[in-house]
Amino acid sequence: MSARIYLDHNATAPLHPAAAAAWQELARESLPANPSSIHWAGQSARRRLTRARETIAALLGASAREVVFTSSGTEANVMALRGAVAAAPRARRRVLVSGIEHPSVLGSLEALGRERPDVTIERMAVDHRGVLDLDSASSQLGSDVLLVSLMLANNETGVLQPVSELSLRARAHGILVHCDAAQAVGKMAVDVTALGADLLTAGGHKFGAGLGLGLLVVRRGVAISPLLPGHQERGLRGGTENVAAAVMAAAALEATQGVVDAEGSRVALLRDRLERDLLARVPGARAHGAGAPRLPNTSAIAFPGADGEAVVIGLDLEGIAVSTGAACASGTIEPSHVLLAMGVPEVEARATVRFSLGASNTEAEIDRVLEVLPELVASARRHASDVPQVDVRAQGPAPTEQ
Repeated sequence: MSARIYLDHNATAPLHPAAAAAWQELARESLPANPSSIHWAGQSARRRLTRARETIAALLGASAREVVFTSSGTEANVMALRGAVAAAPRARRRVLVSGIEHPSVLGSLEALGRERPDVTIERMAVDHRGVLDLDSASSQLGSDVLLVSLMLANNETGVLQPVSELSLRARAHGILVHCDAAQAVGKMAVDVTALGADLLTAGGHKFGAGLGLGLLVVRRGVAISPLLPGHQERGLRGGTENVAAAVMAAAALEATQGVVDAEGSRVALLRDRLERDLLARVPGARAHGAGAPRLPNTSAIAFPGADGEAVVIGLDLEGIAVSTGAACASGTIEPSHVLLAMGVPEVEARATVRFSLGASNTEAEIDRVLEVLPELVASARRHASDVPQVDVRAQGPAPTEQ
């Protein structure tokens, strides 16, 4: 087998060297103590935690007091959504959410709707590219809407969303805005103030900080109720803080943001070449969302007539890691809700594979993928037994728009 190739950075980015170095420094010092302790060891840990919070806040355009540490991006999303609804005035009981959000957002709101009959959850539509329909969303706004939730970058297609534009329209009605920025942080500049978001969430492992830390920015003046009561995190999230994870996250975010433009340009060239050559070599292949602004690293490509899972397994046997969509949904038999919301037929959604690149990827790796993938797709098409077949010869490659 050739050297292993990792093209699933949207699931989890490899540990950044800066985060690893931060961990090694902490390990040499036998790790920090409990930052709530009043002795010298605890106060040393408190200083490390404070510096990490200040660094992360500055990089996200927030103040240190607005940054809350959680255990994951999922917890940050749940805390933001449930906390905002719990603290809201009774007159506002409608929540708007786009149909392409991460399962942690959609699942949390669906559960909330079942538990709270007085709260109405409504979907906001996206167009065929996967971009929020702003005019349609605007028509849903009103004085009874408490919150709108719109991600910054989609985890499956990489399509960027008009968060700042929606925020302007929502603010005119006094509506809170939640933005899941998990896929954007570390891949592009993210400024919570410029976005106009009241609540912004992210997960450390998406930008190379390792697992175990989520970020929630709660803009000053915004009230949310805690899910885990306790004195930590200004009373918003109980539990002893994970100082090591916070320090690693600050180091990783500072390092990635320092080269975000140059690295984004490099990765975009690799992604565009992969996409262009696959669409030319694989009959009928098409890239979802290619006509919209996207993250520089993400490509969701449909191979009609093939089972996407079969293609993923075939690539895995060649040592190439990709996915059929969100890693959180791996192993499910349901087609991507993101693609269905875009109007993609179910059969095509099941034939879609996501490639998400990162700092570790090279031209030689793209060469290898292009070498093996066309035949893997052809084989998957030949062996597909439960996937309706299409005449891909008549379709030809779909053009991409950049």
